[in-house]
Amino acid sequence: MKTFFKKLKAVSFKDLFHIILFVTAYPIAMIYKRKRKNMWLVCEYKNEARDNGYWFYKHVVENHREQDVVYAISSKSPDYEKVKDLGETVEYGTFKHWVYYLTASVNISSQKGGKPNAAVCYLLEVYGILKNKRVFLQHGITKDMADVFIYPNTKMRLFICGAKPEYEFVKENFGYPEGYVVYTGFSRFDYLLEPYEQKRQILIAPTWRSWLRTASSDPYKKNSNKHITESEYYKTWRSFIESDALSEICDRYDVSVAFFPHRNVAHCFDDVKTESGRVFVANWEEYDLQLLMKESMLMLTDYTSAVMDFAYMQKPVLYYQFDYDKYRNEHFKEGYFNYERDGFGKVAYDEKSLLTELESLVKTPVMTEKYKARLESFFPLRDKNNCERIYEAIKNI
Repeated sequence: MKTFFKKLKAVSFKDLFHIILFVTAYPIAMIYKRKRKNMWLVCEYKNEARDNGYWFYKHVVENHREQDVVYAISSKSPDYEKVKDLGETVEYGTFKHWVYYLTASVNISSQKGGKPNAAVCYLLEVYGILKNKRVFLQHGITKDMADVFIYPNTKMRLFICGAKPEYEFVKENFGYPEGYVVYTGFSRFDYLLEPYEQKRQILIAPTWRSWLRTASSDPYKKNSNKHITESEYYKTWRSFIESDALSEICDRYDVSVAFFPHRNVAHCFDDVKTESGRVFVANWEEYDLQLLMKESMLMLTDYTSAVMDFAYMQKPVLYYQFDYDKYRNEHFKEGYFNYERDGFGKVAYDEKSLLTELESLVKTPVMTEKYKARLESFFPLRDKNNCERIYEAIKNI
């Protein structure tokens, strides 16, 4: 009960407006449900259609026309045009979105907060006020002990896993009832194995740090510049991508660097400049991370699970973990995945060793047999049938 009142205090004035929308939409949805008895509502964040939600929606529309399915997205999203041409959409966060959310027999999202209003829906769902079937496609493979994803904090009916060890870990440690956790592979994996022309390009994509977040429930709200730019995280990554040593590697081996900062800090990297001019900032509004991965020859990150998508294509990866202890203490506790033991590339802890390992990979951009063996045990399902397995799992709820 204490947790309930704590969450209730976090509800903002805007959230209170959504309570009114919910109350008004509920009786309408109960009537509308008679017309659309088996509607599936799919989404990601309000401004995106490029992750597991989009690829699953695309698969259903193109391969299961008998299924009533709708995609929720903002019409101002840079991805809106590509999704509106596939099928029916609903404006994210509107009264109509609430009606559809309450009407849907299944709500499907790649984000835990993928719903008309995250705060209000959390209170309704987790505390049993609203009983609905929700499917969590996930945004990335869960590899750490993330309490936000345990069953008491989500009440998800279906938790989709992208890897076998992840499935075993979530099933055993996150408290989901039997049959609620399934290993199907991620829907976006189907696209990864499609042929695509590769460039002489290095992709650098660091993940987020929870201690850099200023209070906000909006994932698109820009955080305080000063709070970010004075951090070790910002200074270390900025120092590396603007370093003469990185520029020299780029010039020597004729490669470019696509730096894809996390959207919460992207605005702080807008003015990045290098002597060689070979480094460019790929912000999330203009660049699709999955497309960048397909066209790049190697990937450098710190901890992001997105690098597992890159490894899925049997392409070489490298980790830069200059703040490992702080990350473990203040962000996520280690789960089943240890980077030294289970990772798909070498781990560097300082800039000097990072540059050495990076140059070696640029010379020979291939995944070695050691890491391919790890990949095979991590992804025993490595094919283009992930979407269909998810579809069948949802149908069997």
